[in-house]
Amino acid sequence: MAFVDEVKFFVKAGDGGNGCVSFLREKFVPKGGPNGGDGGRGGNVFLEADAGKHSLMDFRYRSHFKAERGGHGAGSDRHGRGGKDTIVPVPIGSVVKDAETGEVLADLTEPGQQFLAAQSGRGGLGNTRFASSTNRAPRKATSGKPGEERWLRIELKLLADVGLIGLPNAGKSTLLSKLSAANPKVAPYPFTTLEPQLGVLHFKIVEPCIIADIPGLIEGASEGVGLGHRFLRHVERTSILLHVIDASSQDPLADYKILEAELAAYKEELTGRTRLIILNKTDELFEEEQEAVTSLFEENGITEVLLISALENIGIDVLKAKLEELIEMQRAQARVAKEEDIEP
Repeated sequence: MAFVDEVKFFVKAGDGGNGCVSFLREKFVPKGGPNGGDGGRGGNVFLEADAGKHSLMDFRYRSHFKAERGGHGAGSDRHGRGGKDTIVPVPIGSVVKDAETGEVLADLTEPGQQFLAAQSGRGGLGNTRFASSTNRAPRKATSGKPGEERWLRIELKLLADVGLIGLPNAGKSTLLSKLSAANPKVAPYPFTTLEPQLGVLHFKIVEPCIIADIPGLIEGASEGVGLGHRFLRHVERTSILLHVIDASSQDPLADYKILEAELAAYKEELTGRTRLIILNKTDELFEEEQEAVTSLFEENGITEVLLISALENIGIDVLKAKLEELIEMQRAQARVAKEEDIEP
């Protein structure tokens, strides 16, 4: 199924029901007075973050969401039934914007988190509400208020623990298939991955983590070249970045610098993100060539690189162990920070 990470859709809350004009009519109760009930409120439209959804594909088939209108009031002081709310499930990481102004309205980052997308209309008042000492038989009732309606836009930013980034044909898809049970398209040509892929990496002790394979970046991606912005926004919420470099390329260090420059140009804070430098496709190099590539990075102040071959499954266990260490460290820091926030 295709991955959809940006959609535009329409929401309409339910209108309020109308109030009723009615008078009590019983055999031995002349001039019984007003007994018209109020109209019920309309239903609201909520967006709710759902951990079971990872794409906005459902919006391709349905782009209008409406809540139920409220029931009308009736005689004998019977109020109209309230309209049923409509809850629209969206993936965690959904950024909700006003489609016309571009204003960010909500950022749904926690499971079950809700956003009121369209406010329901209030029900109208029945004539009972207008009775007074000077007006004992009011013939006035009000209509229900219309529910809010508007066009919204969702931009999905994947929530993943680890993000794989690299130039086209660096071997990210193959690496994802080795680290998880994901089965992305793998082929010996650039741009085989045209949309983000997700996988789950299981550890021996630490809880599993989510890995996102971000489609190959190219120089100028931060300025929108290709589909740069669309791809880069998925990197924003990954806590660990894996720079996957083709060790067999003409200049692996230059490839690394391109990635760093694009990340910094897109969002400066990404330069401070935890990262691992992965030199892939080492099976295509002789031992002395591997040492030369490692020395090239060390001479530029990059002392920690991992040599792997995703295709031949070389160095994958070492990479998993390193990721397990980093994930556990980050989660421990998050727990400490949370406890400090809770303390008075």
